Amino acid sequence: MPVLTTDAESETGIPKSLSNEPPSETMEEIEHTCPQPRLTLTAPAPFADETSCQCQAPHEKLTIAQARLGTPVDRPVRVYADGIFDLFHSGHARALMQAKTLFPNSYLLVGVCSDDLTHKFKGFTVMNEAERYEALRHCRYVDEVIRDAPWTLTPEFLEKHKIDFVAHDDIPYSSAGSDDVYKHIKEAGMFVPTQRTEGISTSDIITRIVRDYDVYARRNLQRGYTAKELNVSFINEKKYRFQNQVDKMKEKVKNVEERSKEFVNRVEEKSHDLIQKWEEKSREFIGNFLELFGPDGAWKQMFQERSSRMLQALSPKQSPMNSPTRSRSPSRSPSPTFPWLPNKTSPPSSPKAASASISSMSEGDEDEK
Repeated sequence: MPVLTTDAESETGIPKSLSNEPPSETMEEIEHTCPQPRLTLTAPAPFADETSCQCQAPHEKLTIAQARLGTPVDRPVRVYADGIFDLFHSGHARALMQAKTLFPNSYLLVGVCSDDLTHKFKGFTVMNEAERYEALRHCRYVDEVIRDAPWTLTPEFLEKHKIDFVAHDDIPYSSAGSDDVYKHIKEAGMFVPTQRTEGISTSDIITRIVRDYDVYARRNLQRGYTAKELNVSFINEKKYRFQNQVDKMKEKVKNVEERSKEFVNRVEEKSHDLIQKWEEKSREFIGNFLELFGPDGAWKQMFQERSSRMLQALSPKQSPMNSPTRSRSPSRSPSPTFPWLPNKTSPPSSPKAASASISSMSEGDEDEK
């Protein structure tokens, strides 16, 4: 929105351009020309000295409530976040994401301290300043990178870059002889807190490397780095290479053990399958055997039927005396009976019985005479 400037005011303190009287002087319109947030991510964020804010329009002081409502509409809210950003990690990216999304229309400026300031007030870094600058330029939340940022923010620096708010975590940052380098920013109402990401920091990453130094030294030796590049002594180099060979042997033994376990497992599975099939077949065989030869089996019934047929064939039943077959065959004479002949089927059981039968036979002969 254009800003109107006048050289005179009414008696009530209201500019003449806003009073009921017609303006007597020419009014000049000044538009905001502040850089807008990046709309494309096909290129890295620019440096501040390449695209500094040359806007001549005055920047009214905003409150946090006003900025969260989306005002002013004619320019973005300029938010500043600074740090060392060594070994750029997800904690850094998350902090910048929070700073970028504090207000509806934010332009995020990120200040990165130089190596000299960092080594003086904090300590040695893993990445140099050029590498840290480039890491920030390729973060999607960053709109502008300020190189060689001051350790403590001054009013001149805030005015130069037209900064509205400063974003950082709320933990007091004691450094450079101060209990909190952001104390004066907080008192001015320009501080907006962000949340730290627990479990990840540059110090934690360095601690992991130092704790497992031997592992990483052996890793880099295995990848082709020389002992001189790793600042490793001749004895340690030989030790690490020997340990690498031992690890390779262990890995081979482990692979052989895993393969043998897989083979044993396969044999066990097949044996279980064979035993299960054998049990099923044995049950089936026993069931079939019982069906044939059990108490009520088919073999017993068949044997009984065949035995009964054999008995019938060996001893057929006699026909009755009054059967029509006998009465219809008169030409057939009955077989003669001889009473004096002994019964062949029932021989005398004793001598007395034999004598009695002989005497009876003789008596019968006398009667016939």
